[in-house]
Amino acid sequence: MTLPVRLSLARLLALSAAVCVLTGAWVVIARRPAPRADRDAHAQRVVQGGVSVALTVEPLAPARRDNPPQNGEELVFRVDLRDATSGTPYSRVYPVAWVDARSHGSVTGIDACKDRARVLLGDSPLNVAALDLNVYHVIVLNRDATLSVIDPRFSYGGSRLLALVELPSPAADWALTADQRELLVSLPESGRVAVVDTSSYRVTAEIEVGPRPTRAVLQPDGGYLWVAVDEVGADSGVSVVSVAERKKVAGLRLGAGRHHIVLSDDSRVAFVTSEAARTVSVVDVATLAVRETLALPAAPTGIDYSTAARSAYVTCANGTIVAVDGATPRGKPTAQMTTAPGLAGIAFAPRGRLGIAFDTEHDQIYVVDPAQNRIVQSGGVENGPDQISFSDTLAFLRHRGSETVLMVPLDQIGQPGQRIPVADFPAGQHAPGPAPLARSMQRAPGAAAMLVANPNDKAVYYYKEGMAAPMGSFEGYGHAPVAVLAIDRSLRERTPGVYETLARFKEPGSYDVLVLLDAPRLLHCFPIEIAPQAGWRAGTGGPVTIEPLLPDGALVAGRKAHLRLRLRDSATGQPRDGLTDVVVQTFLAPGVWHVRTPATPEGDGVYGVDLEVPEAGAYYVSLEAQSIGLRFHMQQNIFLARSSDDR
Repeated sequence: MTLPVRLSLARLLALSAAVCVLTGAWVVIARRPAPRADRDAHAQRVVQGGVSVALTVEPLAPARRDNPPQNGEELVFRVDLRDATSGTPYSRVYPVAWVDARSHGSVTGIDACKDRARVLLGDSPLNVAALDLNVYHVIVLNRDATLSVIDPRFSYGGSRLLALVELPSPAADWALTADQRELLVSLPESGRVAVVDTSSYRVTAEIEVGPRPTRAVLQPDGGYLWVAVDEVGADSGVSVVSVAERKKVAGLRLGAGRHHIVLSDDSRVAFVTSEAARTVSVVDVATLAVRETLALPAAPTGIDYSTAARSAYVTCANGTIVAVDGATPRGKPTAQMTTAPGLAGIAFAPRGRLGIAFDTEHDQIYVVDPAQNRIVQSGGVENGPDQISFSDTLAFLRHRGSETVLMVPLDQIGQPGQRIPVADFPAGQHAPGPAPLARSMQRAPGAAAMLVANPNDKAVYYYKEGMAAPMGSFEGYGHAPVAVLAIDRSLRERTPGVYETLARFKEPGSYDVLVLLDAPRLLHCFPIEIAPQAGWRAGTGGPVTIEPLLPDGALVAGRKAHLRLRLRDSATGQPRDGLTDVVVQTFLAPGVWHVRTPATPEGDGVYGVDLEVPEAGAYYVSLEAQSIGLRFHMQQNIFLARSSDDR
């Protein structure tokens, strides 16, 4: 099935209606207007119904900013929406956009533009754009040393797996930068943090941070990454990493055992707990020095920050919740609340008005009002609550001993003495087991929906709010998904009225960028040209051409076959020999089974693998060779054959 991704049904209907009523009252089309700012020198601009729409497509790399965009490189798509008379930006209006191929030299008129928009709004897998600028990617942290990158829209005819990021060792936690261009991943066995580029999905750097790094928390301003170093001994504490410089700038020794970390919303104060020392340290971010260390009544089990109270709240094993404001040294906590022993953590809803603490031992939750620093409600839940995630309206409770996810409506809690209302849905067939450090539940961008990872099902479930069960799932492709997050590839508002996203073209050519807005209503197809990269040859889309030397006859399920593929240099056409990192990915449409196999060089540019498919069906292959920049997503999949059963 095709899952909802970025556009809600209501919004699809509104946009479709907008396409139907749009007229072609175009006032001006300017290919090279006088620049309003240094970055707008190459913008195309149109005016319709008093709205000015400017499109800029330029290379992301600063050194190439003044050059024509090319295929294969990361490009910035920027849409600037303003009142044509006053210049007032249109903020929070959510434009959508696609890139579609057009005949070279032709101009797409308004009628043809409307027709294409209607087709693309239909969301059919048979009518897809060259680039969809309204989507997100799902990134999955697996139990092994990999991250899976999945396209949640992709249905039959190909694999949902876009990439598999190989890490030096299994990951514990991660943090995504605000611009979503880098993912910072802690690697306990390696003593490092890996930097993953989210455009190429490759590890671009590794930062030494100390023995056994676990939790990774990024400041709200993105300046420092705070990494818990949970080595038992004097060196245990936190390492502070400069994200811009990609290096460790400080190490704070705060006591042995596990550490929990949270930052104030203004990035001025860090709060770090120490399990063995039974303390919470208040750290000044500007000086990276400990401002004060407060004793706790028992070992800390969790921490979170309330933006409403501007305080951190620590849960302790004996059932105490401790509030620490961090503004000025006090020598003691701001407040304490008491529950039964067994508290495992706390999480605050958006805007920090209410918090929910959870007791894993006794299957209880407690609603905390930070304005009063008191517990106002409590209630029983499923077996072993151990993690909470939020949408705008709901709290989602994960349980280690149950596949059931409970939902608590945020607008119906906070009243003392009232019962806590709950709803539920099954996130799989098996209980997921203990929660990881990273979030196993993540809100899906642009929708009232939640992504839930279940490692024991080897699947990620997509749940739409209001439904009785998940609408669908993504397979783990042989991996056990532990945590999940979403990389939003849609047009996002960076500054008032300016919406940006990143994308890259597989092939050069002539394209239209369709920009559509429902309020105010407008639609236009901007023509753009994508130049070929040096050495690119038509039909390759990458550094090499791939010539399949397929086995005679159809593949037979359960029987080994030898698959051979010849690689030729895209520029010279000569066989490409000597590659030692060629990997062949074979998958069964629609992606329910896949395998990756290292290929063996056989000479004359030929690389071979032994393949055994599990069942009858349509199989596809793609190749990767990182040494020459060849990635799975850079090429069209090669159709093998429809396999048959051996009968």
